[in-house]
Amino acid sequence: MKLLLAGIALILIVETNAQWYSFPREAAQGAHDMWRAYSDMREANWKNSDKYFHARGNYDAAQRGAGGRWAAEVISNGREWLQERMGHGAEDSAADQRANQWGRDGNDPNHFRPAGLPDKY
Repeated sequence: MKLLLAGIALILIVETNAQWYSFPREAAQGAHDMWRAYSDMREANWKNSDKYFHARGNYDAAQRGAGGRWAAEVISNGREWLQERMGHGAEDSAADQRANQWGRDGNDPNHFRPAGLPDKY
């Protein structure tokens, strides 16, 4: 009986800590999702598509789990902080952050999709 209780306790402990082991993998995958969205944005070079790619990168990363959501938030906040320091408008940065949050919250990135953007993206 003691062995059975010890086994159940061990299983519960391992299951509780299982997320800790997946966090770094999720974060790396989320960072890759963010990079892919940035690369697609550069490749598409489509007018008024910036917010869509912000939302899509954050959405894809957040779908990975807690680590992906964390990576998306760190990358998005870092990018906006850097752009503000380089003299880009605070208004544009605020709009980017709204798109970032929209995607991280699991909302459809197509809300920001510009007309005519190829289906590839």
